[in-house]
Amino acid sequence: MYSSRYGLWAAALAVYAFLYLPLAIVVAYSFNDSRLNAEWVGFTWHWYQVLLHDEDMLIAAGNSLLIALVSSLISTVLGTLAGIAIYRYDFKLLNFLVMAPVAMPEILLGVSLLLFYIQVLNLTLGMLSVLLAHIVFSIGFVAIVVRAGLAALDVSIFEAARDLGASPWQTFRHVTYPLILPCMIAGGLMAFTLSIDDFVVTFFTAGVGVQTLPLHIYSMIKTSVTPEVNAVSTLLMLLTLALILAAARFAPDMLKGKY
Repeated sequence: MYSSRYGLWAAALAVYAFLYLPLAIVVAYSFNDSRLNAEWVGFTWHWYQVLLHDEDMLIAAGNSLLIALVSSLISTVLGTLAGIAIYRYDFKLLNFLVMAPVAMPEILLGVSLLLFYIQVLNLTLGMLSVLLAHIVFSIGFVAIVVRAGLAALDVSIFEAARDLGASPWQTFRHVTYPLILPCMIAGGLMAFTLSIDDFVVTFFTAGVGVQTLPLHIYSMIKTSVTPEVNAVSTLLMLLTLALILAAARFAPDMLKGKY
């Protein structure tokens, strides 16, 4: 019994080490006082100072933040409506259309959107094309979270509102919306996280001269991996983890019925 327990602990520690040790190395070497990441030389904040004065990096980060913010807001609204529709109506085609971008491989989604923009819409690739692409793949994730939150609610709440004479809009405004708001926030934070660090879809839908943070990092590591790349990766990692923790803070409480 004890041997199997120790074996499970050893396997779990090995898996977590495999997942998180490379991230810890990236964070540690962002403070390395050397332009090369071959060996540890000493501790420094120099590369974070370089990062704050890198104009190209700041522009790319601003583009990523703008796209992530706008796409997450729009996808939260559309994803919430889609989640409510999936919950209320047994319409399998709608379910398929909403969930397909989630299950579809990113490279296939990126190529499909690229061909659709060029051959059907005749759209010039740029910030708008990237924004639309991010909205497309974010809607499904928001819809899943909202759908799960609605499934955890007691149906009698909505029936009681109708019995008391509330119209469908009043029921949504005063009953449904306050109850699913934590799920909407969780879905929006998830959409923001997925958008700000997306590379594959952005790579296919960004035009010439459009730089987002993942694309700029990719262009930098093609030549060499400097501690500046480690520094921006550390900051992006911290932002992503903070958003994931915030999303996890809202979603479990909703599913437990605390709201």
